[in-house]
Amino acid sequence: MKASPLSLPGYRINEYQLVLSPHEDLRERIKGIKEEFRNNYRVAAGASGRPHITLARFFQYAMMEERILNRLKSVAMGYHGFKVELKDFGSLPSHSIFINVVTKEPIKELVRAVKPFQQLLKLNSENKPWFPDEPHITIARKLLPWQYEKAWLEYSHRHFTGRFIADRMLLLRRKLGDQAYQIAAAFDFMNLPVNTKQGELFNLL
Repeated sequence: MKASPLSLPGYRINEYQLVLSPHEDLRERIKGIKEEFRNNYRVAAGASGRPHITLARFFQYAMMEERILNRLKSVAMGYHGFKVELKDFGSLPSHSIFINVVTKEPIKELVRAVKPFQQLLKLNSENKPWFPDEPHITIARKLLPWQYEKAWLEYSHRHFTGRFIADRMLLLRRKLGDQAYQIAAAFDFMNLPVNTKQGELFNLL
């Protein structure tokens, strides 16, 4: 997803993120940390928006959205809710600082459930869907070296704990060139048996 997608006349392109979102109280706590970081280290990147755990990020034509929604709904119908534990901070030297996710495996399993239809999320050969290797909640990214070094000296010793029940995933959407994401759809985890899920999917397509 390094290349900038080219718009074709008459075909709108959206940028999407598939995410898990903490409950409101925890979101507000994390937003407070992001705001504090922005003020202390004079950085705007990663300071705004809804705190979340990214499952996938991709560009796609708007006309493909209904098909994508149907496939994501089918994944969610067969998936189950689970507890997400957050603890302390981690970093990607030398540009990003984030909150650690302790319960990684259920999230990685969910990402694996989405990957089989990644071709549907692929805009072109230069813009393929991106899936994170390790789940986390970003506090700040694209930091300058001095910002990272100074901040990590502080945050490597700071503590944070939080937990929430992931009982649905959200698809966030923004038009190419816009700043803010909007919620395009929410998909509840229903833990339905496979045969029910397939029957529902048949009715959707």
